[in-house]
Amino acid sequence: MARKKKRRKKYRGFWRFIKFQIFLMCLVLAGVAYYYLGGYAKQIKELQAEAEHYVRTSTVDTFKTSQTGIVYDANGNQISVLKGEKDVYYLPYDEIPTNVTAAIVSIEDKKFYKHGGVDYKAIMRAVFAMLKNGEVTQGGSTITQQLARNVFISQERTWQRKMEEIFIALRLEKKYTKNEILEFYLNNIYFANGYYGIQAASKGYFNVTVDQLDLSQVAFLCAIPNSPSRYDPVTNIEKTIERRNLILQNMLDDGKITKSAYDTAVTEQIVLNRPQTKKNDYVETYTYHCATRALMQQQGFQFRYDFSSEADKAAYDEMYNDAYTACQRTLYTAGYRIYTSLDLNLQSMLQQSIDENLSDYTEVGDDGIYDLQASAVCIDNENGYVRAIVGGRSQEVSGYTLNRAYQSFRQPGSSIKPLIVYTPILERGYTPDSIVTDEKIEDGPSNADKSYAGDMTLREAVKRSKNTIAWSLFEELTPKVGISYLKRMNFSKLEMQDEQMAASLGGFTRGVSALEMASGYAAIENDGNYREPTCIVKITDADGNDVYTSKQEEVTIYKENAARAMTDMLVSVVTEGTGKGLAISEMPCAGKTGTTNDNKDGWFVGYTRYYTTSVWVGYDMPKKLPTLKGSSYPGAIWHDFMENVHTGYTPMEFLPYNSYSDRNKKDEETKNANKEKTKEEKAEEKQAEQNVTPETPENETPEQNAQPQAPVETPQQQPQTPSLENQQPQPSPESPQQQPASSPENQQEAENNNSPGTPDNQSPSNQPADGNTPEGENPAEGTNQPTDGNGASTDQNVQPQSLPEGGMSQQTPVDNSQTGN
Repeated sequence: MARKKKRRKKYRGFWRFIKFQIFLMCLVLAGVAYYYLGGYAKQIKELQAEAEHYVRTSTVDTFKTSQTGIVYDANGNQISVLKGEKDVYYLPYDEIPTNVTAAIVSIEDKKFYKHGGVDYKAIMRAVFAMLKNGEVTQGGSTITQQLARNVFISQERTWQRKMEEIFIALRLEKKYTKNEILEFYLNNIYFANGYYGIQAASKGYFNVTVDQLDLSQVAFLCAIPNSPSRYDPVTNIEKTIERRNLILQNMLDDGKITKSAYDTAVTEQIVLNRPQTKKNDYVETYTYHCATRALMQQQGFQFRYDFSSEADKAAYDEMYNDAYTACQRTLYTAGYRIYTSLDLNLQSMLQQSIDENLSDYTEVGDDGIYDLQASAVCIDNENGYVRAIVGGRSQEVSGYTLNRAYQSFRQPGSSIKPLIVYTPILERGYTPDSIVTDEKIEDGPSNADKSYAGDMTLREAVKRSKNTIAWSLFEELTPKVGISYLKRMNFSKLEMQDEQMAASLGGFTRGVSALEMASGYAAIENDGNYREPTCIVKITDADGNDVYTSKQEEVTIYKENAARAMTDMLVSVVTEGTGKGLAISEMPCAGKTGTTNDNKDGWFVGYTRYYTTSVWVGYDMPKKLPTLKGSSYPGAIWHDFMENVHTGYTPMEFLPYNSYSDRNKKDEETKNANKEKTKEEKAEEKQAEQNVTPETPENETPEQNAQPQAPVETPQQQPQTPSLENQQPQPSPESPQQQPASSPENQQEAENNNSPGTPDNQSPSNQPADGNTPEGENPAEGTNQPTDGNGASTDQNVQPQSLPEGGMSQQTPVDNSQTGN
C-alpha cells in the first residue's frame, strides 16, 4: 500500500507539470491568435517599417533643423517669431563639457553605455503600471528612446507610440555611436521657455556659453528636461533646485564628482541672468501660453478646475504638466502660424496708462525690478477675446519679467463681491431696491468708520461697499454656492478651504488674477454668459491648413436679469459711490473698487458695452501702501486707458433690467383700474334692477296692477382686463437706461474694514495663506473683539499720490513660483 501511494504521488506531480505546460501552450496560442486575428500583427509591422524609414533617411542635419513659427496681431501685423534655433546653438560632442554628459546620464539613464537602446526591465515596469492604471503612466525610456520620441514621433502616451519609439531606438543604436546619440540628445531636449539644447538653455538662463557654467549650474540645467513645466526655472525655481540637488547626489554616488565638489555645488545660490531681448514680453508670454493650451484642447485634453481631494489635484497637475510640455515643444518647432486677437495699439495705451500713473514710484528690488507693480487686462465684450494684457511696468532690465496679469494671484478685496455675492443674490428674489440692514455682526466684519447705517437699499450697499451686508448675504447664499460661480468661470487657484465666509470680502488662500477678474466682469456685461478668455483666434500649419480654430462658446453663469441689474448698480458705483469721478466722458460705464486689508492690494474692474478692463496695483511681496485704494492708482489707470480707448466711439447705453418695483407699481395700477370698473358695473346693475317690475302682492290680482312696461335695455358687459400680477413686462432694447437711486455726494467705501481676527503671525482657516487678512478683517492682538481701526482705510475719491523719493525700503526678491494648470 505504501508503494502504491508513493507511485501515485510521483505521477500526480508529473501530471500537474503536463497540465501546466498545456495551459501555457494554450495561453501562448491564444495570445498569438489574438495578436494576428486582432490586427496587432499588421500594426506592429507598419510601425517597424515606419521606424526603419525614419532612421534610414536620417542624417546629422535631421537633429539640427526646426521650422519657424510666426505670431500675428489682430490687424495682421507680425508680433514675433518662434524658432527653437537648434541650428544656431548646436554643439558637437567634443565641445560638450564632461560634467554635462555625466549629469544627464546619471539622472536620466544610468545604463546608457550598457544597453542597446532599450532597458527591458524599465519597459516591464511601465507595462505593469499600464495594466494597473489602464494607461501609460511610466516612461521607462532610455536616452535613446527619448531622442526618438523628441525628434521623430509625437508625445502621445499610447502603446503604438511606445512600440514605435522602441523600434526607432533599436535602429538608432545600430546606425550611430553612443557619443553621437548623446550629442543628438543634448542638442534636442527641451529646457522650457523655447530653449532646445544645452547651449540654448545656457545662453537663455545664464547668458553664457555652456563651457562657462560651473558644476551647480550644469546640474541645475540638467534638472529641467525631465518635466520642463514642473521644473521651469522661471516659475518653479525651488523645484528645479531640488532636482539639481538630486542630480548632484547621483553624480557623487556614481563617483563622477568628489565630496568637496558636491558640497560646494549643493550650497551654491542659483541666480538667473536672462539676456535682454527686444520683444513684447507680456504679449508674447501670454500668446505662447494660450497657444499651448489651444493645442492641448485640440488634442482632447480635458481642463479641470474643481477637485475632490489633494491627491486628485496632484494627479491632474502631473497630467497637465506633461501635456503642456509636449504641446509647447511642438509650438516652437512645427512652424505654426498663430493669429491672435491682440491689438498692439490698445496694448501700448494700457502699458502707458500703467507707467504714467505709477511713475513716481522708482524704487527697485535686488533683482532690478520696480517694487510697486501693476497688471491689467482688456477684453472685447463683443466676442470675449483678450485685446490687451500688461503684466507689469515697463523698464529696461535683463532677464525675465513676470506676466502678473495671468501668472500672479492676489486677494481681490471688495471687487469680488459682484461675482460671488450680489449677482447671485439678485437671482434669488432680491432687487436693487430691496431693503437690507447694515448692522453689527457678532464675530463678523465691521465697517471702516465703525458705524452702521441701518436699513438701506441693496443699491446703496453696493455703492458704499458695505462689508456687513455682503457678509450677511453671503451667509444666506452659503459660501459653497457663492464659490461655485467662480469655479464655473474657471478661476484656477481656488482651494477647498476657500468655501468660507471670508471669501465674501475677498479673503482667499491664493487669490485671483487680473485675467480672471476681467473675464468674470465680462460675463456680467454679457448678460451673464461666460466666455473663456484667450487671445488665440486661429492656428494653421506652414501651408495654411487649419490646426485649431477658436469657437468661444458661451456658458450661462448668471441669469440675464440679475446680470443687467448688477450692471445698473455698478453704474451707481462710478457715478455716486466709491468710484465716483472715474466715469468715462459721454460713455456709460460700470465698475467696482477693491482694497485689501492694510492697503496691500488695490483693484478696479469696470466695463462699457465695448470693453471690460481689470486693473491690479500692489507689491510682488505684499506690503502696506497707505495711498493705495481701488479708487486711487487702479481707478486712475482704468479711467485713463478707457477714456483713450473709447475716443470717437458712439455712446451705448447698457440694456435695462426688469424692475420689479416698476412692475408691481403697474400691477397695482391695473388692480385699482379693475376695482373702479367693478364699482361702475355694480352701479349699472343696481340701476337696472330698479327698472325691473316688482313682484305682484298675493292679495292683488295681476290684472289690477298690470301696466305697460317699457323695454329695459341691459347694459353691455364690459370686457374684464386681465390682471398683470406675476407677469413681467419685457423691455425693449431701446428702452431708456434705468436711472440709479440717489445717494449722498461724498460717499466713502467701507472696503478695508475692521473685523475680528488673529495676530498677523497666525494663520487661521479664514485667512489667506500668505498671512494677509481678507478685506474687511483687521486682526486684533489676541482678542476676538473689533480693533480700534488704526489699520482701516476707505476708498475715497483720492487722487494718486507719490511717496517721497527713497521713502520705501528695499524689498525681498519677487517669488515667481507658479503651478502648471
